[in-house]
Amino acid sequence: MNISMLSKKNDTGCDGLSGPASPSVADEDTKPVKDAPPQGDPIAKKMLGPSTQCVHAGEKRQKSEGAIATPIYMASTFTFESTDAVVRFARGEEPREEYGRYGSPNEKSVEAKLAALDGAEDAILYSSGMAAIVGLLMTKLNAGDEIVFFDQCYHRSREFCSKHLARFGVVTHQVPTGDFAALEAAITPQTKMLVSESPTNPHLTVIDLEKFAAVGKAFEIETLIDATLATPLNIKPIGYGIDYVLHSATKYLGGHNDLLAGAICGSKQSLEPVRAMRGILGSVNAPQSLYQLERGLKTFGLRMQRHNENGLAVAKFLESHPRVERVYYPGIESHSTHEIAVEQMKGFGGLISFEVKDADWRDTSRIVDAVRIPRIAPSLGGVESLIEQPYVMSYYNYSPADRKRFGIADNMIRMSCGIEDGEDLISDLEQALTT
Repeated sequence: MNISMLSKKNDTGCDGLSGPASPSVADEDTKPVKDAPPQGDPIAKKMLGPSTQCVHAGEKRQKSEGAIATPIYMASTFTFESTDAVVRFARGEEPREEYGRYGSPNEKSVEAKLAALDGAEDAILYSSGMAAIVGLLMTKLNAGDEIVFFDQCYHRSREFCSKHLARFGVVTHQVPTGDFAALEAAITPQTKMLVSESPTNPHLTVIDLEKFAAVGKAFEIETLIDATLATPLNIKPIGYGIDYVLHSATKYLGGHNDLLAGAICGSKQSLEPVRAMRGILGSVNAPQSLYQLERGLKTFGLRMQRHNENGLAVAKFLESHPRVERVYYPGIESHSTHEIAVEQMKGFGGLISFEVKDADWRDTSRIVDAVRIPRIAPSLGGVESLIEQPYVMSYYNYSPADRKRFGIADNMIRMSCGIEDGEDLISDLEQALTT
């Protein structure tokens, strides 16, 4: 079956944008793209706008002692008033908390908010994005199983699958990103999961989610999309039929470079064993981090609007600069997956990669050192702009052959645009590019 030859459908419920997608979250239609509300949340059921969901979804209207913010429950264990209460809990008659490793009130509030934003039935929070993907794959895969990755991906995700899962007898195949014929060719009867990012890191390639989901369904294989760079406000993979959506909540969702968290969104049934495994692995968040994540999500819609605006403005500036050889940003027409991005995304985010013309890695590093506003650091999605050179920051100990195989050029710079004034970021890059 050649799923890669499927034609694009026009009646899928997408917005059907014919021109460049607006980078503004505030101006978007209140009905999410290919979205369905999760169950049990009156805010989500009303299909209110994304910023309203960011503020209210998942939270009780009247909280303990009348507090408007969710109280921080600094408890490792939760008491029962009697043995009968324990029995009712064991029978599933009285849903409540038991022990911090299995869940907490703060966690449930944030999980419900994230599920609403992603248009999913459920969400599970983890201590980091890597803990989330590790928890999912450790639950779903057994010795002898195989997974297929598109090869543009976060290097630690690749390392976990190809190096550590291999120790337990799980085989990882990597195929060129966006090559659906190669994806299908790599599938065997042992394949249990198809994995990709969208957009990818650091090349910002946008995956045709409809085709990706169709391949999984045709071969009865579950699909996972890491949508960290897009966020639920720019793309909703669940609505395209993707089984699991991964977020490193450390990035845009938390938004302030002050916490670590990860999340997996999907159906309640498929996530039930994943949640049980997390209770065994213990990769949960501290109550303070959960409070910070919920607070960060309150302003997520406003922040994402500025990230989208700054990302697009900076990308267009870099594309026109004589010292820049190539820009990777799905919001500009020169990007290889721009048409897919315009169709699927409501904004393109704040992350940009670009290559400096006629520069080696040392020439490139001088530009990184010359900027005055972005800080030199890994990560992305916070209110502060960050900048780095992937060759130095993440791939310094890789061989030249591996760097070439993964598309990491010596002259590549990756910049995460924060929420500063876009004109200041452009002016700063202008002076740095003259060094």
